[in-house]
Amino acid sequence: MNDDLTIVLTAGLVATAAGLLGPFLVLRRVALMSDAVSHAVLPGIVVAFLVFQSRAPLPVIAGAAVFAIVCVLAVDALRGSGLVKSDAAIALVFPALFSLGVIGITRWASGAHLDLDSTIYGEIAFAPFDVVAFGGVEVARSIVLLGGVVLFNLLLVAALWKELKVTTFDPGFARTIGVSPTAISRILLIAVAITAVTAFESVGAILVVSLLIVPAAAASLLTQRLWVMIAVTVTIGWVSAIGGYSSAIALDASIAGCMGLVAFACFLLGLLLSPQHGVLARRVRARRRGRRIAAELAQRPA
Repeated sequence: MNDDLTIVLTAGLVATAAGLLGPFLVLRRVALMSDAVSHAVLPGIVVAFLVFQSRAPLPVIAGAAVFAIVCVLAVDALRGSGLVKSDAAIALVFPALFSLGVIGITRWASGAHLDLDSTIYGEIAFAPFDVVAFGGVEVARSIVLLGGVVLFNLLLVAALWKELKVTTFDPGFARTIGVSPTAISRILLIAVAITAVTAFESVGAILVVSLLIVPAAAASLLTQRLWVMIAVTVTIGWVSAIGGYSSAIALDASIAGCMGLVAFACFLLGLLLSPQHGVLARRVRARRRGRRIAAELAQRPA
């Protein structure tokens, strides 16, 4: 497999894994969770280094995953208390965990050059150089890991489709039929944490956060049906991966940065052209309403 195909396929798998979960984050108004996880994993990296005395990827990912799950459970517990809103719960938890990680580095690992950039925040351009033997063939490790995450997320969404749908749109009704919105929310957020941590190491935090949220936000402007929204989200993610990589090659620029910008461009197109919520559609409706009112006023007797 050549390097170009490896990079695009890696980004496409991230887009697919993120696209299966991103619409639920956007619809539940917890889109900042992925950004919170990207910072909250630092204590896990420190603990993994102190225990294994190594910055090898697997221990680092495992340590980061544990604290990512701690982060989402703490946010969900605070939000479930009813004392703080979702955004405030996120803003309370991730700075605390990030601060804990900074203290851990300065106190016990100051000489190890241990930080987010040097451990878990990967660079997608390096994906073709990290290979594993899979079925007698050398394959990029990122493709194997992310392929597993895609399969896990697909099975999770398929198995909990009705529960995810009812708790997203009507939590009150979900309780009356015996479905716990809290339990489903925690399962969803843990899946987000696993997806984010696994993808961080391969493609970097900026691209993960972008592909979790931006395609889903764009898709929410284009359709009201959940399964269509997920399909459109995954499609926009792949367009971002292919278009972003082509742009990066043409401009000799950051691959992750170009993919993020293409995703944002897709969102802007949705914002402009959405048949229901788009800027153009709103202006057309406003103009038609103005003409109708003017016509009604003209027909009234003086």
